[in-house]
Amino acid sequence: MNRSTFNTSPDNRYFEDYVAGAVHEFGSIAVEEREVIDFGKRFVPLSYHTDLELAKKSIYGGLIASGWHTAALMMRLYTDNYLSKVANLGSPGADELKWDRPVFPGDDLSIRVTVLETRRSESKPDRGIIRSFVEVLNQDHEVVMSVKMVNFVRSRGSIVA
Repeated sequence: MNRSTFNTSPDNRYFEDYVAGAVHEFGSIAVEEREVIDFGKRFVPLSYHTDLELAKKSIYGGLIASGWHTAALMMRLYTDNYLSKVANLGSPGADELKWDRPVFPGDDLSIRVTVLETRRSESKPDRGIIRSFVEVLNQDHEVVMSVKMVNFVRSRGSIVA
C-alpha cells in the first residue's frame, strides 16, 4: 500500500520535499509471533508478551506485541519510506505517543504520515524542522498507535561539512 505524494525517493529527499498538509501511506510489515515473544522476553517480560498460554488468560485473550515493539515496527516503515536517506539530521524527540489498540501476531501494519509543519531553522538556515503525525494502522485500517515526530532535515543544495 505505498501511497505517497512525494515527488522524490528517500534517496533524493530534502527539507523542501516535505509539504505541510501532505499525507503519505506506507506499508506493510508483518507482526510475527516469534519476534513478539523474543522482544517481550528481552525488553518487556510480561506474560501477555512472552507466554502463549498465560496470555490467553489476560484481558487481551492472547499474545500481544509490546507497545515498544510496535513503535520499533513503525520506525522501520518510517525510516525506510518517509525519512530522507541523504538529508536526515536526526530528531530531538517525539510527543504524544499513544497505543490505541493491542497488536497481535499475524497483524499486518502500515503507517499513515501527515506532515503537520515545516519550518526553516532560524539559527541554521541550511536545514529545517519537520513535525509529522504518524498513525500505525492494522490490516483493518484501525489505528493501533500514534505519535508526533520531529525531524531535522537538511535543505537541498546545502553543503555538508
